Amino acid sequence: MKRQRIGSAWLSFKRHLLRGIFRPIFRILFRIRISGLKNVPKGTPYIIAANHVSLFEPPLLLAFWPELPEVVAGHDVWDRPGQNILVKGYGAIPVHRGEYDRYVIEQMLSVLESGRPMMIFPEGGRSHQLGMKQALPGVAYLVDKAKAPVVPVAILGTKDDLLKGIFREKRPHLEMRIGQPFRLPPITAKGEARREARQKNADEVMLRIAAMMPEKYHGVYAGQVSPDFTYKGR
Repeated sequence: MKRQRIGSAWLSFKRHLLRGIFRPIFRILFRIRISGLKNVPKGTPYIIAANHVSLFEPPLLLAFWPELPEVVAGHDVWDRPGQNILVKGYGAIPVHRGEYDRYVIEQMLSVLESGRPMMIFPEGGRSHQLGMKQALPGVAYLVDKAKAPVVPVAILGTKDDLLKGIFREKRPHLEMRIGQPFRLPPITAKGEARREARQKNADEVMLRIAAMMPEKYHGVYAGQVSPDFTYKGR
């Protein structure tokens, strides 16, 4: 697989071109609502963490986010017709789900060290249903290494057969809620205790996302959302 040079002028051009294509398409097909833009940090690196129900969350987020973040995507996506056009065109960083890849980690840390945002989906792939899956610990590992804040993003209204709704009703609603940035506690434990701490931090990221969503979206995190995680994006 050919690796694209992060930050190149050609890559930046392609990303702006894709944004220019996807943004009007989304606005034509759907009724878009975005809240919490004031919560997006300025002048500092951060990690965007969002829920992932279907194929629509990545392009929706990339089309309307204030700046163009770097993105990681599952290695298998490069072999899927249609999806591979997007990840190749945008220049996403391929990652093998559930595996440690030093080169990928170094790439992501390099992005954050350069002051740019990184977008990830902590569940590691689509849930194919409203209820969220448990987060993989990789997001906590990255946050701990980068010492960067996390911006939780809740995306509502997406589903695998979303396009079918266009022919049955008026333009479907899609909503993106951007929460306040937060920092995870540092991980200092060793061995099994470290693995448990990473999973706990990864789960906290998902709980922050769940706090911005109706209960039907909470999935494995149902009943665990703290009332302290109040959404203040409106």
